[in-house]
This record gives sequence, structure tokens and C-alpha cells, in this order.
Amino acid sequence: MTMRRISEFLIGLVFGVGLLLSGMTDPGKVIGFLDIGGLWDPSLAFVMGGAVVISFFAFRIARGWPASLYGRVIMLTDGKAIDLRLVLGSALFGIGWGLSGFCPGPALVSLGAGEWKAFVFVAAMGIGMALEAYLERRSQT
Repeated sequence: MTMRRISEFLIGLVFGVGLLLSGMTDPGKVIGFLDIGGLWDPSLAFVMGGAVVISFFAFRIARGWPASLYGRVIMLTDGKAIDLRLVLGSALFGIGWGLSGFCPGPALVSLGAGEWKAFVFVAAMGIGMALEAYLERRSQT
């Protein structure tokens, strides 16, 4: 196993542990955050706010790099194009998150912990990804 694979594993492990400790893998916590008319739980806002602050600086730094630490090309968007695909994708993501309490990263962590609801979510996510890839290939021919 190369050092690169070991570091990828450790970074993923730290990310997964962070998701567990922050409560992001608990669908009830996520639903509580989204329930602004009921028993609203604002704690997830602090988790997301911390992630946004860290990402803001990380992306600013990465813009000045010609390549990643492993020599791969860094492809960052200019973030200015808001089109129908972006809006529909965001809406589908939000609907799925609100209905299930999962988003992709926490769902994979919960799947690894044996959560059956995460299995259903990840299966549906896989089907959606396969459908999107199929439709994308079909539109290019």
C-alpha cells in the first residue's frame, strides 16, 4: 500500500469520525435542523458554518496551486453559472435530504455502521447516479 493510499484512508477516517461526532449521521438531528416550525435544532448550523469557513480559506489557497499535493490537476469552477441543471439538482438534493435526513457523505458513514435506512438511501443514490450518467451519455449522441 502506497503512502498516498494510507493518507487517503486517514483523511476519510477523520472525515467520517467528524461526521459521527457532529451528529451529521443522525437523520433525526438533520430533520430537527430542517424543522424550523417545530422543535428546531440549530446545532447543525454551527457544523455547516464551520465547514463553510474552512472551505472558504481552503479554496482560496487551492486557487493559487498548479496541482494538488499528489500532482493531480485542480479543477475549480468560477461558480457564476446558474442553470436549470444546477437548480433542479439542488432541489432534488434538498428534497432527498429533507425526506431522509441523509446526504451522501453521512449516508456512507451510516451504511458502514450498519444503518438499514442508509442502505436504502445509498441504493437510491446509486440508481440516481446511474440514471444521470445514462441520460448524459444519451444527450451527447
